[in-house]
Amino acid sequence: MAFLPGVVRAEYRGEFRIHLVFNDQSESTVDFELWLDGPVFKPLRTPSYFRRFFIEGGTVVWPNGADIAPETLYEAAQATRSNQALQPTASAARWKRRG
Repeated sequence: MAFLPGVVRAEYRGEFRIHLVFNDQSESTVDFELWLDGPVFKPLRTPSYFRRFFIEGGTVVWPNGADIAPETLYEAAQATRSNQALQPTASAARWKRRG
């Protein structure tokens, strides 16, 4: 049986970003802004409405029924985690300048 990702926790992180924790304990902050296109997502472009998300059916959902498939969120989270690992931290950049 293939792994079926599901969101078990979600926390607002500013702008259109949500920190997601999945049922395999992986976690990452995902920027939802690219998905906010089309009529069903129009209300979500208002930050106060965007923050009204909740978890239902293993994914992030809004009161108007808008949602993103959990598989899509999981793939985005994995990509975000991979990209973060490749970027130097601010403290690493300071250390490099001193060295």
